[in-house]
Amino acid sequence: MVDKFELPKWLLRGIEESFPLRNFDQTLSSKINEANKNKRKLRVKLGIDPTGTDIHLGHSILFRKLRAFQDNGHVAVLIIGDFTAQIGDPTGKNKTRVQLSEEEVKENSKTYLNQLGMGKSSDKSILDFDSEDRIEIRYNSEWLKNLDLNSIIELMGSATVSQMLAKEEFNKRYNSQTPIALHEFLYPLLQGYDSVAVNSDIELGGTDQKFNIAIGRDLQRHFKQEPQYGILLPILTGLDGIKKMSKSESNTVGLSEDSLSMYSKLEKVPDNIIPSYFELLTELDITLFKENNPRDLQRRMALEVTSLYHGKEEALRAQSNCEKLFLGLKEKVGEIPIISLKEIVFPVRFFYLLSSLNLFKSSSESKRSIKGGGVKIDSYKLVNPDLVFDSKEDLSGKILQIGKKIIKRFEN
Repeated sequence: MVDKFELPKWLLRGIEESFPLRNFDQTLSSKINEANKNKRKLRVKLGIDPTGTDIHLGHSILFRKLRAFQDNGHVAVLIIGDFTAQIGDPTGKNKTRVQLSEEEVKENSKTYLNQLGMGKSSDKSILDFDSEDRIEIRYNSEWLKNLDLNSIIELMGSATVSQMLAKEEFNKRYNSQTPIALHEFLYPLLQGYDSVAVNSDIELGGTDQKFNIAIGRDLQRHFKQEPQYGILLPILTGLDGIKKMSKSESNTVGLSEDSLSMYSKLEKVPDNIIPSYFELLTELDITLFKENNPRDLQRRMALEVTSLYHGKEEALRAQSNCEKLFLGLKEKVGEIPIISLKEIVFPVRFFYLLSSLNLFKSSSESKRSIKGGGVKIDSYKLVNPDLVFDSKEDLSGKILQIGKKIIKRFEN
């Protein structure tokens, strides 16, 4: 529930829930107004665990809201969970995560910050890294790595087993007799302790993070701090229009993707999710588009989102090239992302080639797509997965299309 009539407009858009609605007779909006009146910058926490290398549009919702706080004078406290990433957030998992090494986490965190625009001017980055008084980057190994056993026991003593089993994922696994490792109970406690360490006023998270944020409030209260407010933002539906955007579901748009790939994926999203993409991924007035037909809305949304990450000129070029590819005008298409054949050993069967290039999760998925007519080379549909390419020269310079979302040019 959100106190929608009181929150400022720059904050209200896209919020699913803020909690508690009232805290000692103070609402979230009055906390913001009081901070502004006293010229106090609120500390707005967002924690990210660098468990992978790519940030996608689903993640961008949280970062864009964090940027809104920055633009309105508050401090973004970006916590890189380099310690907690080695445990792994159990949220959304039906089994224990594989633990990452310290070196893997360190490398992943570098790519995350690069994708968020670190090193770029504020007008070309997702977060404002230029204004030093509005950004604080912290690594939670700073306070978690050296916790002694007494401190860990104190943290564990602040919660109960029944409280942990109230967490939906733990409850499902417990009832289905799927193992829950004891260290997984530590994750929400350690993430919650992050709020204590940085003295967070507000924490942002997806709707699946309510439990973890609430644990942070409990721990702040335990350590005699004023509990933070939680702001929950929706989980973005993926390109399939059904499941949440997730790399494991192959339904994502990465922030680092080239403009052509980004645009071509977005202009084909199902009609039912276009309104949420407008609301969560752009700043456009969504009431202006209610009367337009779905195809026009797809193109407008795709152009707007691509412009945010590549600039208007590059987005328009991507739009034009997509239309040319649709018409089969290969020779008139500008720059198309390259996919290298350097590591492929020829001769090679078609299905194996595509899975080896990581275009599908498995060889069987590659076969199914080819047989279903979902793969074209130079606009010609190839339906034989066992077709053999004898050498790189058979493919070099040709354009690969998988569905209407992946477009690449082969290169030696």
